[in-house]
Amino acid sequence: MEYLIIVLQLIVGLSILNVWLVQYNKATRWRGGDATTIVEEFRAYGLPDWSVYVVGAIKTVLALLLLAAIWYPVLRFPAAIGLAAMLAGSVLMHLKISDPLIKSFPAALFLMMCLIIAFVPENAVLN
Repeated sequence: MEYLIIVLQLIVGLSILNVWLVQYNKATRWRGGDATTIVEEFRAYGLPDWSVYVVGAIKTVLALLLLAAIWYPVLRFPAAIGLAAMLAGSVLMHLKISDPLIKSFPAALFLMMCLIIAFVPENAVLN
């Protein structure tokens, strides 16, 4: 189980960093509304431009902490719960503007992964 948790940490952490540091200004099928960038997406949600930078900073720091938690396990729970809260907000924003459910799929999937990371003990045995 320990390796599964590490794999999930890598998937979530690197994916969040990819969204906020690499795909920031690129159109994806997951963007809210008709947005082609993150700034446009936040505008579609009715959020102010400054919130992009606050949310981006929080998600980036939490993703880095989740990756660091591979070596410093004390960081695992707070990083995973923090990201889960942020991802729940992402899902709610998609629902707020009546996006098709498929657009919130990545956020919902990573939310579930974060909850597994946070609440499944590393030494759990799958039967």
